[in-house]
Amino acid sequence: MTELRIIFMGTPEFAVPSLEILVKNEFKVVAVVTAPDKPQGRGNKVIFSPVKECALKYKIPILQPANLKSPEFLRELKTCNANLQFVVAFRMLPEVVWSMPALGTVNLHASLLPQYRGAAPINWAIINGEKETGVTTFFIRHEIDTGNMIFQEKENISATDTAGTLHDRLSEKGAQLVLRTAIALASGSYPAISQPSEGGLKKAPKIFKETCAINWNNPTHSISNFVRGLSPYPSAWTTFNKKHFKIHRASPADRVSNGHPAGEWITDNKSYLHVRTADGWLAILELQAEGKRRMPTGEFFRGNAL
Repeated sequence: MTELRIIFMGTPEFAVPSLEILVKNEFKVVAVVTAPDKPQGRGNKVIFSPVKECALKYKIPILQPANLKSPEFLRELKTCNANLQFVVAFRMLPEVVWSMPALGTVNLHASLLPQYRGAAPINWAIINGEKETGVTTFFIRHEIDTGNMIFQEKENISATDTAGTLHDRLSEKGAQLVLRTAIALASGSYPAISQPSEGGLKKAPKIFKETCAINWNNPTHSISNFVRGLSPYPSAWTTFNKKHFKIHRASPADRVSNGHPAGEWITDNKSYLHVRTADGWLAILELQAEGKRRMPTGEFFRGNAL
């Protein structure tokens, strides 16, 4: 058995279970690398990343480089004398960083690679109506998300899943896979399976605000998946009366078309808001006006009207 000296790299809540499972199973995490602190909110209060909070809890040394190629940061990494790095929901690493440890740098990715390479695999799996996804550990190399795979675990996607619910399950399942991977690497017995580079591969590119605009000319089922795949963040959006609304929850509505064009909406300003799609109607169940909190449609209409 090789004694592992691990540097863990991650920032958001998704990465916390993976860090915790390594510590609780007595693996030596010699340092944590996470994003620099940033002021947030109206008071510009400095907020630590969830991974930094976890590292402080376990008294693990923390590195927060602004530049991953800076000589100072590279010296600090070398001083840690790590032989393995785990990356979970972090930014792209330069080769000088991922090639440093003797056992390599392992990434946890929230899809069944080679499908859904990219920044938003959880969102795109739901948007595209997939019934199954999962998590993969693999060795980082030059091209993003293309390195040799170590382990995978599958996870079903239900018809009611949102990006948020699936995110939480994959975070926990991913942590178990990180532990399994660490044990295998310490034993020196593990697979390294090359990924196919062609053949109907679906991508998971970064999502921007314009990506999230609802196209009402799409079928009802497709728009419903789109809303689920972007909930709770960054959220699908549309406009009513030239005002911007985030749509957090929606479902097909049983309403006769009567010749209404796609995008036209009908409401009683009390209990329902239905929007015409390419092949039916979608009921808006939860929405959020600009500058307001999200709320069920009925609650919204108690203080507002369209």
